[in-house]
Amino acid sequence: MTRARILQEVRPMRFEELYARRQRRTLTMAEAAEMLGVTERTFRRWSGRYDAEGAEGLQDRRIGRLSALAVPVDEARRMLTWYETRYTGWTVKHFHERWQTEHGGTRSYSWTKKTLQVAGQVTRATRRSAHRKKRPRKPLPGMMLHQDGSTHEWIPGCQWDLIVTLDDATTEIYSAFFVEEEGTLRSVRGLQEVMETKGLFSPLYPDRGSHSWHTDGAGGTVDQTRPTQVPRALPQVGGTRIPAYSPEARGRSARAFRTLQDRLPKELALAGITEMAAANRYLTARFLPQYHDRFMVRATEPGTAFIPWVGTHLAEILCVQEARGVAKDNTVRYQGTNLQIPQDPHRFHYVKVTVRVHAYPDGTLAVVHGPRCLARYPADGRLIETGRAHLARNGPTHGSNVPPRSS
Repeated sequence: MTRARILQEVRPMRFEELYARRQRRTLTMAEAAEMLGVTERTFRRWSGRYDAEGAEGLQDRRIGRLSALAVPVDEARRMLTWYETRYTGWTVKHFHERWQTEHGGTRSYSWTKKTLQVAGQVTRATRRSAHRKKRPRKPLPGMMLHQDGSTHEWIPGCQWDLIVTLDDATTEIYSAFFVEEEGTLRSVRGLQEVMETKGLFSPLYPDRGSHSWHTDGAGGTVDQTRPTQVPRALPQVGGTRIPAYSPEARGRSARAFRTLQDRLPKELALAGITEMAAANRYLTARFLPQYHDRFMVRATEPGTAFIPWVGTHLAEILCVQEARGVAKDNTVRYQGTNLQIPQDPHRFHYVKVTVRVHAYPDGTLAVVHGPRCLARYPADGRLIETGRAHLARNGPTHGSNVPPRSS
């Protein structure tokens, strides 16, 4: 029984007792009204209805009547039909935004959530845990960047990795793309996209993946004395890193991924996308602008902490660099591929010389000796360019000991 029904049963009993005492002149109208918990005007009105209709006159006539502000049944049914037939599994907030923008919905989020819950389409959220204080955002864009990868079934039957680089101050996503597997070159690609469009930043707040840190075991303390490729490159452009030792420490990026994992697969399915290339195009052109409109926040202070990159060889820094010894046939072995060093007019051969192999995010390779690029190769190891010809077209290096890559 509802609270309103209980009050309807209690009210006549209390009123009739006070009404009788009022009739015997043992109580005044004001005293009886105060004891009943209503105003004197209300008690006088109830007395008139009781004289005319008896106990039936004390019933609240609003019970059982539809509110004049109630949403029409057809409108509620139409909203439920949209959810059941096209948006099943979407969160209420995500569905409410789409229902308003594309299907002419005008009702509030609270009404939408309650209606879906009553219909059994969504379940009520469990009670949240104890209060925890969030780490304040950085005041300026570029003062801290998060980078992480998320393995998820972004389209049915396909487990891809989504590599995301976002700003701590505004939650703006500067770089996001799908790849088959997260790794060093993928992380480097994300950093390069940010630096080319925004500039230099500091620090980077990555997880403790093997491409970012050396650890003795899973979940162990990072070894600062054995830098990987990412920390090798960052100091060359003035960047630093901070290791994250718990998921809560990087809660901002974790919450962003929770939103992406919930919304992005549904958007891709709705658009009929099943291939990675199309998914990357949709992510950049359609999804991220909508994401920023909804979730990006304003920085607490005006300005930016990004510093424009003025060097000319950013791609030569943000790459994988590994030392190799040259074999007797002037070849270098790198990940199962033989890279042939071409004849050099300035040196008879490079046998037993230590050179560097540069691996770039686009899959191409280069062999470098000191400040000179000796040759460049596609992923299959075929020679496509010599260092001498490269220098002749691009001129001497500046700001780095390695010449820039050709376009």
